[in-house]
Amino acid sequence: MRRHHDMGGLPAGPVETAPHNVAAWEKRVDAIMRLLIDSKRRVMTVDQLRRGIEDLGPGAYDRLDYYQRWIASIANILIERGVIGVDELGRRMA
Repeated sequence: MRRHHDMGGLPAGPVETAPHNVAAWEKRVDAIMRLLIDSKRRVMTVDQLRRGIEDLGPGAYDRLDYYQRWIASIANILIERGVIGVDELGRRMA
């Protein structure tokens, strides 16, 4: 059974191939992920990131863009693993 993110082989329209500017916050999300998965820290894995993205419900998955999915997945995994609590994350984001 396909999950909402699995679009392999389904018509989804053309893929946008035009170059685009990457926003500063998107670069920061990429840097955060690289720090979390590096061999020194090993806080999480790329496989965990993917699982976290795939576990986003259809509403969130469809509404969020690429890096928004990444940061949602990262936050959920860090909470899941006890690295940070929901309240602390909320305070730091305020």
